Amino acid sequence: MTKLSTEAQTQDEPTRRDFLFIATAAMGAVGVGGLAWPFIAQMNPDASALALSTSEVDVGSMQPGEQVSVMWRGKPVFIRYRTEEEIAEAEAVDVSDLPDQSARLDVDPDAPATNEARSVAENPAMILMLGVCTHLGCIPLSEAGDFGGWFCPCHGSHYDTAGRIRRGPAPENLPIPQYEFISDTTIRIG
Repeated sequence: MTKLSTEAQTQDEPTRRDFLFIATAAMGAVGVGGLAWPFIAQMNPDASALALSTSEVDVGSMQPGEQVSVMWRGKPVFIRYRTEEEIAEAEAVDVSDLPDQSARLDVDPDAPATNEARSVAENPAMILMLGVCTHLGCIPLSEAGDFGGWFCPCHGSHYDTAGRIRRGPAPENLPIPQYEFISDTTIRIG
């Protein structure tokens, strides 16, 4: 064998130096990953933000005509168990007569603002919505106003018993956040 063919064979085989280069690069990559991990992990939401992302409410003891308000993401959420009269008033309204004809549902933004679309599917006598006026963010008063629903005294917005804007400067119906029943009597908002 010639000297040239022996050198070619040794260049193709890994040497100790090649192993050291690969091991050093791998340890460097692990070290950079370990150093970067705390910086990446600090970008996750903290426990207080995660706790505000959902709220669970027991509505099993509610009776017709009662309303509860809970906080969700720093905003009030109204849950009202409506009476038969309030439901009849809401169903009697023609959607084409409303200033805002959208139901304002998080799950279906194109749904019409019918009483059925805005009611809780599992219990149509209930309605659940954000308690923030869509005009300037005030908190409306319940069972007030010209339509027996909610009234914002700051600028005079009147909402009906389905939370739809009927009169005043508010441009939209009270929005309905995502929610689900996690048991027969408990609603999870968010």
